[in-house]
Amino acid sequence: MSAARAAEILRAGGLVVFPTETVYGVGADAANPHAVARIFAAKGRPQFNPLISHVLGIADAERHATLHPVARALAEKFWPGPLTIVVPRREDSPVAELACAGLATIALRAPAHPLARDLLTAFDGPVVAPSANRSGHVSATTAAHAAADLERQVDLILDGGPAAVGLESTIVAIDADGRATLLRPGAIGRDAIEAITGALATPSSGAITAPGMMESHYAPRARIILDAAAAPEGAAYLAFGAPAPPGGLSLSVSGDLTEAAANLYAHLRALDAAGADTIAIAPIPGDGLAEAIRDRLARAAAPR
Repeated sequence: MSAARAAEILRAGGLVVFPTETVYGVGADAANPHAVARIFAAKGRPQFNPLISHVLGIADAERHATLHPVARALAEKFWPGPLTIVVPRREDSPVAELACAGLATIALRAPAHPLARDLLTAFDGPVVAPSANRSGHVSATTAAHAAADLERQVDLILDGGPAAVGLESTIVAIDADGRATLLRPGAIGRDAIEAITGALATPSSGAITAPGMMESHYAPRARIILDAAAAPEGAAYLAFGAPAPPGGLSLSVSGDLTEAAANLYAHLRALDAAGADTIAIAPIPGDGLAEAIRDRLARAAAPR
């Protein structure tokens, strides 16, 4: 199926799964509140959890938000790519209130995947697109993952192959005064962001101002044990920096964080599908992508 056909479905109020370089998203016309509501229903997503609006670039972003020079500098450096900025929303933005969870801010990203950009060009408007999975479940990094969770709830699935990054975007909020807060670690490391913003603040405890901030998220069916040097009896083991034992998988035998991020969700899904009741996961040391991987694993292990 073509991007043009997908754009027609979006204009008609339908839902389209499409690839980005981070994970697969389930998209809707950001300006159509009924279509946006379909996303929440399809995912079983709480409506206080805002959505990311995908745009082609800075010019499109400025139709929906006021960009402080710090926000503009981040976009110029990292767009198109795996960075989401949360910025003050323009009152005349057509993006549905529901997509922004009633907040005075809007989350914006310009994806880099060629098929995602073809879709945005054909549609010629913002597309809201959370990850293409049931809310709280493991994110989809292939079209097959998305189909397993959402095939009956969506109108079209565009297959662009496995996601290259395999981990959601970094989310940074920039307020009207240019102060920057790291809302979600992601594919772009803290150091790279702080080279532009200065020291990043941390979000207020319990406040959900961007996607992916719920305490329990990205979770498989199995119970998760973190920082396990070895698998307890009866548990599957997700190794890092070493080969996997029988019945387990390794995020990266060599300890490569980029490979580990790309494998994370697919490996969690595979161990879940194999029937593991418990998944023990090796420590993931380091900064940058390691921080983002640890964030996702902590949310996967949180009480549900």
